[in-house]
Amino acid sequence: MRSEIHRRGLRFRKDLRVDAGGLWVRPDIVFTRLRLAVFVDGCFWHSCPVHAAAPKANSAFWAEKMARNRARDAQQTIALQEAGWLVLRVWEHQSATDAADIIEDVYRTRDAQPCAVPSRLASPPPNR
Repeated sequence: MRSEIHRRGLRFRKDLRVDAGGLWVRPDIVFTRLRLAVFVDGCFWHSCPVHAAAPKANSAFWAEKMARNRARDAQQTIALQEAGWLVLRVWEHQSATDAADIIEDVYRTRDAQPCAVPSRLASPPPNR
């Protein structure tokens, strides 16, 4: 998917920690200037409504783990939005082309509008 986005001329950062109001978040793809964060959620780890299947072995552990993952996703999304970011989440089962279409559409729309919030890129936490 990143290759498809890059082919379309969209330049992004990966593996970038973003400070979202004191919560460090690491989206899969970040468009810093537009304050657009993209997460590619795995069907198993993020409980896709289409493909998620609960493991039969150690089911209590996995149910709790998946609930924590969903809660973390929601917390990160809210923190980023409150910090002025637009958050997109796509599923891993979506084709790279379909996901890139969605991302490009949002990118082009957001790029056409001036960003009111100044960019606060992540910087490493202070040494303690």
